[in-house]
Amino acid sequence: MKKIILSAVAVAVLVSLGVFASTARSQNANSEQLPHKVGLIDMAHVFKEYKKFKALREDLKFEIEASDRKAKAMAVQAQNIQKQLREGVFKEGTPEFKKLETQLIQLKTQFEAFRAQAQREFLRKESQIYKTVYLEVADTVDQYAVAYHYTLILRFNRQSLADAENAKGILQSMNRQVIYFQSEHDITDPILTYLNKVYKQAAKIPARPGARRN
Repeated sequence: MKKIILSAVAVAVLVSLGVFASTARSQNANSEQLPHKVGLIDMAHVFKEYKKFKALREDLKFEIEASDRKAKAMAVQAQNIQKQLREGVFKEGTPEFKKLETQLIQLKTQFEAFRAQAQREFLRKESQIYKTVYLEVADTVDQYAVAYHYTLILRFNRQSLADAENAKGILQSMNRQVIYFQSEHDITDPILTYLNKVYKQAAKIPARPGARRN
């Protein structure tokens, strides 16, 4: 279940990250238009290295693990009942036997309902994590673009073709939209540095026991 949740949502959100544009503001009282200036940001890298994103996903991971433990306990209980039915602890057709059958059916129904509800809830929570982080990044990009007079910020993958290690990576690098750029137009690092700095200053509440903070 974790693999389904932690992959399907990630693919859906990263695919939906489109071009983020910021309108230029005037430099003086005469409202003269600023020269066109394009910036680039590797959103996948920001998500990967943003400490808040890592922490939120780690918290969700602990919730998923706790849910799995509860589901496993229910499965063990069902297995014990099945064992009693197979071993003939109670004779088939007796009230005790029928009671065990009813308990097993109820337990299986509860188990399926619990797993389905948990999966929906974790999917919703992870979607919210991606949304929250993306909006934070977008807002920071907007402020950065205004401060440094960028008129357009484009999402790109800054991994070079030389760094690709497999066929999939090579094809992705060859299909990227940005072929050439000057390093000063890549705003990924300053955005990421700022986000991590702000998160570090804000994360003063101790993590719950067992939770790991990066």
